[in-house]
Amino acid sequence: MVIAAQPLSLRRPDRLRHLGPNWYASVMGTAVVGSAGVALPGPAHVPRGILAAVWALSLLMLVALLAARALHWSRHRDQARAHLLDAAMAPFYGCLAMALLAVGGGALTAGRGLLGTRTAVALDTVLFTTGTAIGLGAAVAVPYLMAVRHRVQPAQATPVWLLPLVAPMVSAALGPLLVPHLPPGQPRESLLLACFAMFGLSLFATLLMLSLVFARLITSGPLPLALTPTLFLVLGPLGQSTTAVGLIAQAAPGVVPAPYDRGLAVFAVLYGIPVMGFALLWLGLATAHVVRARRQGMGFALTWWAFTFPVGTCVTGAATLARHTGLAMYGALSVGLYALLVAAWLAAVRGTVRGLLSGELLEAPRPAPVALP
Repeated sequence: MVIAAQPLSLRRPDRLRHLGPNWYASVMGTAVVGSAGVALPGPAHVPRGILAAVWALSLLMLVALLAARALHWSRHRDQARAHLLDAAMAPFYGCLAMALLAVGGGALTAGRGLLGTRTAVALDTVLFTTGTAIGLGAAVAVPYLMAVRHRVQPAQATPVWLLPLVAPMVSAALGPLLVPHLPPGQPRESLLLACFAMFGLSLFATLLMLSLVFARLITSGPLPLALTPTLFLVLGPLGQSTTAVGLIAQAAPGVVPAPYDRGLAVFAVLYGIPVMGFALLWLGLATAHVVRARRQGMGFALTWWAFTFPVGTCVTGAATLARHTGLAMYGALSVGLYALLVAAWLAAVRGTVRGLLSGELLEAPRPAPVALP
């Protein structure tokens, strides 16, 4: 890839031509550092001021990126339409929804002390509503485009295909945060059960797509080097679904009538424990692939942000299991995964800043090298 000779200037419209929806992954990955830090159980607390500062950074990134993407659509409509018709890029529209949801949820966790409860609730309400609507739309529209316009082959399957299907799961995990701020009665119960419905919607759609991804990996060999980090995206629906059922169960008492409130608490444990076990298995598999790709020359790409948000969902998933089971091992697991999240975030930030300063990350994409057998 050719590195631009001069620093990036967003005032030059040609610099935005290749700004795709994949950039929203950086917002998600930053927001989850703050919200996952708040979720850590027991004495493992990160200073709230640091977490609030990271969340505030994610909010600034979201605003800047929304403005840049609006400019992209107005000046490079042809390229924006090409992204929608590209099977490799269209799934990233799920990241737009998840970025809105992650920043909104972070307002009620990491950002509440900075904003105040009233402002945090208002901001989360707007971002949650918008993000959920976009996420549900993407969960239908992107698979539809893949069926009628993209003409994909089984050997092209990558974990990126999961992105639009995971967005409703993020809504399912973050919606319970708003339940206590609604009027008692049907408003609270309706939102909580809507979150449970989105959990099911996303779960079954993800299971269908995950089988294609795993079959492609086994039958067609390793992913291209630059795409290898996307194997971590599989952790997203695993950790987020565990978080979702845990937080739904936590919000259920007094909202859902008995015995369903207790049933949800039982389900949170019976579902979360085996799913978190599979998440750890996949983490090992994905790490082995990344180490192998790194040895073969894998350099930095925006796909490195796949190391952040999915791992963050596993942090919150393990933290909810720690609260529901009372087991110290899940608390220790969440702390260990959080350390991994912070290290991955620092690596992704470093590479992104360097790529922006050089202009390399906004150049036209080049064909990715393929991992050797």
